[in-house]
Amino acid sequence: MLTLAHPWLLLAALPLAALLWWCHYHPGAPASLRHSHTALFGPLPTSLRVRLARLAPWLVIAALLLLVVALAQPRRSYSSETIAGEGVDIMIALDISGSMQALDFAPRDRLETAKDVIREFILSRPYDRIGLVLFASRAFTQCPLTLDRQILLGFLDEVECGLIEDGTAIGLGLAMAAGRLRNSTATSRVVILLTDGVNNVPTLEPETAAELAHTLGVRVYTVAVGREGLAPFPVDTPFGPRLQQIETHIDEALLRRIAERTGGITGRATSGEELKNIFATIDQLETSRYEMQVLTWHRELAGWFAAPAFCLLVLAALLQEVWTRRLP
Repeated sequence: MLTLAHPWLLLAALPLAALLWWCHYHPGAPASLRHSHTALFGPLPTSLRVRLARLAPWLVIAALLLLVVALAQPRRSYSSETIAGEGVDIMIALDISGSMQALDFAPRDRLETAKDVIREFILSRPYDRIGLVLFASRAFTQCPLTLDRQILLGFLDEVECGLIEDGTAIGLGLAMAAGRLRNSTATSRVVILLTDGVNNVPTLEPETAAELAHTLGVRVYTVAVGREGLAPFPVDTPFGPRLQQIETHIDEALLRRIAERTGGITGRATSGEELKNIFATIDQLETSRYEMQVLTWHRELAGWFAAPAFCLLVLAALLQEVWTRRLP
């Protein structure tokens, strides 16, 4: 299909059309010769030089019209569209408590390893709306549900421990993530809850948050990150940062109950590879029934009008300056 990128530029052809009309109906005074008896000359044929001189202004006008069309950017548009099926709305609730800095996923800590796996998961699901909730002693939405992967990944890159006061408010994190899905119209609504600790903020019990998610029809997948027991942890000392072994605990039983109450599953990751496998399992369970093929491309045709216009202008200049030039 032939389209114009800037069709309003064709209005510039109106004054050119008026000029064309004026040149046709007001060609100017014809050349004359004073003589007492012009009948002696008889009818004189129009020479080629005169005809070429009359042709030059028409060539200029035609070139200008072609340039106007070229500026409107004519192009041939091709498109292919196939759209179907239903995506999944997913909220990721990510623990950013201080214990997520443990280095049992060496050489990276728990949080950075989790961010890498979440990043791959986001990129693998281009047709789902995904959002991000962070929690420590309280919870907040880092990014609402969105299809814009660049924005979501930008927010994910900014995640670090210490953004809010330390603590592990699993109930608050789950409740906020589930609440973000309250108005979702997707067929499948999912929360992926990732934590490495024990709920130690009594503001909202995790079981209550799980019941809320169940009521809203939200399925919760829980992921426990890290090893139980001693884990290397960076500590600032007068001699610089040092690693110390610190006791860590994970309430796997709580995470299992949350998942079972909402129809999800739970997993435990003690390495980056295990964490990838858990997210791969979730990816397979939450299949997006989506088929999208939207292709639109354009073949620019402005050159097909600009090139002849340039040639016409050159030809008009040659006619006026070389072949029909008047000598003094």
